[in-house]
Amino acid sequence: MIFSAARIAGAWLIDIEQLGDERGFFARTWCQRELTAHGLDAGIAQESISWNRHKGTTRGLHFQRPPHDEVKIVRCTRGAIFDVIIDIRPDSPTFRHWQGVELSADNRRAFYVPKGCAHGFQTLADETEVAYVISAFYAPEAAAGYRYNDPAFGISWPLPVTIISENDLRWPDFSVKTALAPAT
Repeated sequence: MIFSAARIAGAWLIDIEQLGDERGFFARTWCQRELTAHGLDAGIAQESISWNRHKGTTRGLHFQRPPHDEVKIVRCTRGAIFDVIIDIRPDSPTFRHWQGVELSADNRRAFYVPKGCAHGFQTLADETEVAYVISAFYAPEAAAGYRYNDPAFGISWPLPVTIISENDLRWPDFSVKTALAPAT
């Protein structure tokens, strides 16, 4: 696995190292030892997938409040996405910064999203599937988010939003005092 520091503090881009021959290739996509050697959380509580029918579908921006905050490792296994994280940790040097990267079935890249970051994505192709490895169990009482077009962040989405859930449209505007307030 090849680790490259992202622009957001504590976030990483993870590329695979392909061992190939006439059959194709083999590559490790997750390794507890390698994650731990980079000082990353290697715990897994659950793995999830998101299947998206249409190009332009936008999900997020989601996070879980402490004490249920979570690390995510996000990978696109079919199609392509523009994956976005926003640092909402008030004490972070990259607080309120965002970074977007293309993850696709072709580039096989993953994005390590640290605790304290909101996450969302937009599909760049029809029939796109996204796989997540998540460090904490989902806690509905801790689920939170911000709108995909919150002016506090100014995210430049690559496509017009064609589909977004009503729940994602109802997320509030960003507020420093509520950024990572504990779940009630």
